[in-house]
Amino acid sequence: MYEKITPPTTGSKVTFSNGQPNVPDDPIIPFIRGDGTGVDLWPASQKVFDVAIATAYGDKRKINWFKVYAGDEACEKYGTFQYLPEDTLNAIKEYGIAIKGPLTTPIGGGIRSLNVALRQINDLYACVRPCRYYTGTPSPHKSPEKLDVIIYRENTEDIYLGIEWREGTDIASKLIDILNKDLIPGTPEHGKKQIRLDSGIGIKPISKTGSQRLVKRAIQNALRLPKSKQMVTLVHKGNIMKYTEGAFRDWGYELATTEFRTECVTERESWILSNKEENPNISSEENARKIDPGYDALTPEKKAEICQEVEDVLGAIWDSHGDRKWQDKIMVNDRIADSIFQQIQTRPGEYSILATMNLNGDYLSDAAAAIVGGLGMGPGANIGDECAIFEATHGTAPKHAGLDRVNPGSLILSGVMMLEYMGWQEAADLIKKGLELAISNGEVTYDLARLMEPPVAALKCSEFADAIIKHFQD
Repeated sequence: MYEKITPPTTGSKVTFSNGQPNVPDDPIIPFIRGDGTGVDLWPASQKVFDVAIATAYGDKRKINWFKVYAGDEACEKYGTFQYLPEDTLNAIKEYGIAIKGPLTTPIGGGIRSLNVALRQINDLYACVRPCRYYTGTPSPHKSPEKLDVIIYRENTEDIYLGIEWREGTDIASKLIDILNKDLIPGTPEHGKKQIRLDSGIGIKPISKTGSQRLVKRAIQNALRLPKSKQMVTLVHKGNIMKYTEGAFRDWGYELATTEFRTECVTERESWILSNKEENPNISSEENARKIDPGYDALTPEKKAEICQEVEDVLGAIWDSHGDRKWQDKIMVNDRIADSIFQQIQTRPGEYSILATMNLNGDYLSDAAAAIVGGLGMGPGANIGDECAIFEATHGTAPKHAGLDRVNPGSLILSGVMMLEYMGWQEAADLIKKGLELAISNGEVTYDLARLMEPPVAALKCSEFADAIIKHFQD
């Protein structure tokens, strides 16, 4: 089955049912070392994982690591431009869960992005990025500890699908011609808009299927959180892109109020319910006026529509959600994308899980990571129904490769996510405890050491791993 790699002789495969992993006590887990600083990051991280598992479970559980190749290291083994060999794809598909260090984006040949390719090939539609603060981590913000969010970013659609055409090509010119002469004039709401003839053209597909399966995972995660954190916020730019990003929001609400009806309440529904709780005799019109401050300026048709909404909500869920029962449900709301960027800084405690499309999620996850200490402390996972890949979220930093100096925090915390996904919570908790104690004790790599006040001496990458392990016993 494999050309140049050999699986471990011991260990068992992870299987999946209903989108969830069935993990044996001795799973075989493929790993990609990563390019550049991956040569330093992986050994340090693997040591932390192995010691945490042994400390938590003794000899009852063990990961059997299976080295596979991608990026520059794959080209060295398989040949020029063989950035993502079939061996690696087959191994990840066969064993279900994998973890990887940072990978180089190919230049001059091969594919656009190895990370994007791995996500699309394996249909890893949910990019999951937790952003929380570990005590002692230097941050540019006054109160970074207030931010504790998990970002669910749709991984397979939006502009990241990569369907575009260069300016001046025949296909781009044909598309512009069709759009300008037929499709735009045939859509009255577009008025007299026209696309410039010297434009490149890209498409932005957002599907109901892709949107709802992402939101479903976000809500399932919310169900596992403490009540105070059971909130899912749909992030979109639907005020401008109504049929793509606006549809994402609408489809998210539809899923929440159908498949998760007993577990969820929308923000707008909560207003309607609370208005009736405060005044049991409130009329539909007065309730509508309270939930829509501009009610009195609306047309009669719009007023009737909002009144009908009030009556429909009360008729459908008053018995199940009224009398403040909605306060124990998952709150589903939505926010405009540009607004959420400032709100996670000014009001971070108000948010828990953010569900968003691909491009918005890319920006937002990095912005949130910056608040809690940067990408060096930012873990990531790419999860589908039959596969999951956990990854460092930063670049390869080749000038630091082999110097044993970079921060392995992102890869280590990605491993924590992997252990939690596997159900090995005790080992995951040990690592989080050890990492936080090491940082709060000033035992950190140069990137954090140079920002600490007062300054501390920097540890090597391998020494940071040892410091984390040392604190397992505290």
